Amino acid sequence: MEIAMVCTRVSILILILSLCSPYKFIQSPMDFGPLNLLPTSTTASSDFGRILFHSPAAVLKPQSSSDISLLLSFLSGSSLSKVTVAARGAGHSIHGQAQALDGIVVEMCSLPSEIEFYKGGDGEISFADVNGGVMWIELLEQSLKLGLAPRSWTDYLYLTVGGTLSNAGISGQTFKHGPQISNVLQLEVVTGRGEIVTCSPNKDADLFNAVLGGLGQFGIITRARILLQEAPQKVKWVRAFYDDFGTFTKDQELLVSMPDMVDYVEGFIVLNEQSLHSSSVAFPANVNFNPDFGTKSSPKIYYCIEFAVHDYQPKNNKVDQVIEVISRKMSYMVSQLYSVEVSYFDFLNRVRMEEMSLRSIGMWEVHHPWLNMFVPKAGINDFRDLLMDNISPDNFEGLILIYPLLRDRWDTNTSVVLPDSGSMDLVMYVVGILRSANPDDGCSHDCLQELLRRHRHIADTAGVRIGAKQYLGHHPTPSEWHKHFGRRWERFAERKTRFDPLHILGPGQGIFLRSDNAAYGS
Repeated sequence: MEIAMVCTRVSILILILSLCSPYKFIQSPMDFGPLNLLPTSTTASSDFGRILFHSPAAVLKPQSSSDISLLLSFLSGSSLSKVTVAARGAGHSIHGQAQALDGIVVEMCSLPSEIEFYKGGDGEISFADVNGGVMWIELLEQSLKLGLAPRSWTDYLYLTVGGTLSNAGISGQTFKHGPQISNVLQLEVVTGRGEIVTCSPNKDADLFNAVLGGLGQFGIITRARILLQEAPQKVKWVRAFYDDFGTFTKDQELLVSMPDMVDYVEGFIVLNEQSLHSSSVAFPANVNFNPDFGTKSSPKIYYCIEFAVHDYQPKNNKVDQVIEVISRKMSYMVSQLYSVEVSYFDFLNRVRMEEMSLRSIGMWEVHHPWLNMFVPKAGINDFRDLLMDNISPDNFEGLILIYPLLRDRWDTNTSVVLPDSGSMDLVMYVVGILRSANPDDGCSHDCLQELLRRHRHIADTAGVRIGAKQYLGHHPTPSEWHKHFGRRWERFAERKTRFDPLHILGPGQGIFLRSDNAAYGS
């Protein structure tokens, strides 16, 4: 056993030296003891954003948490290397957050897709233990067989559990159940030191809270215990249209104030025919909404609320009556409310249909210069005006999501940064500018850079003027990240020193630089 460990240490030392060399000679799979390192691939150097392409020196496809631990243990114990490591899930990042230039990318989907369920009895909770590389769609499919499902989701389900928990994980259920990071009971984490730690709110709580929303800076999530609830059989899915922004947001805030009746609330801006059509692909109802979008010089903007009510059919809870009660309280445009009943699975997997539609017309694998912002309630009107000043409604390709969240559903001990609320408003908004830029339609390098410049202007201006914060953020320098965290920076940096003192993890975020100044804390 000791001889095998010595051989492994020698192998890792050779790995470190090879990665430090200016000549990248990992050209084929290399067997470093228990670690099988592969040469870089197109997948490891790209992501959904298709904006940055940073090639790693090697790729690790782990078969267990121990593989990741072994790699990080040797890297953290070596003074010879400045090699960095990034965990990559489904590659849905926008700005290269899961990339590691000349470092090592850990392909988390290589972990076995293990899911174990515990179905509680009366008064007991139910949960699932899942590997960090498992996709949410896999967890949904398996949990529904037991009549269970997670409480909180993302809109797109082909993302890994570890990936969304490293950010927050939000969707239309967040107002009711909080983000996905508020629905985790326990984690297994490999820290930047290479330690495998099982943590929870009651055990190693500081690591638990640091990793949740921690942008991959403190450890790699290799396993998570996800809270489950009884799954409904059907969902009543409703859409209502508006021509006034104030009325639109007022009704959204009304809906999130009724968590006992409403299970999901989102909304989006209808800028043009394309945005109306693309947002309707998955909604299986005949929508007779044919608005006048005005002219290029004088556009008319519309808005759509969508909400949903779960239908636990055996309980006969009269969902149609619930929808009637809710809709009577709303102030949508006359005759512009539409509803449809769908299966719970189809509702949660609705974006997959939109993906297939976009793939069919060559609009999925294009540039995605997305911007997501958390906006204080008091600044949402100003943000809407800022947004309209910086986009052209007539040629906008994509979707702009906007919907309210409730602050008291978020745990401030985690690493997520929310806008400060001097007025103590319970409500804040998330706005997602989810635009596409197709090189084949003329949006090449200069066009893409202009879109990124405009988004940066929106983010910077909204940050200064109304205190908005980026979600799934991208900042060009560590000093900009420092400003992003504000008064939370000291805690974030202290956690980095404790759990990843050599700044090995998450180089693609650009928060901490791997340098000789990084040193072990006490």
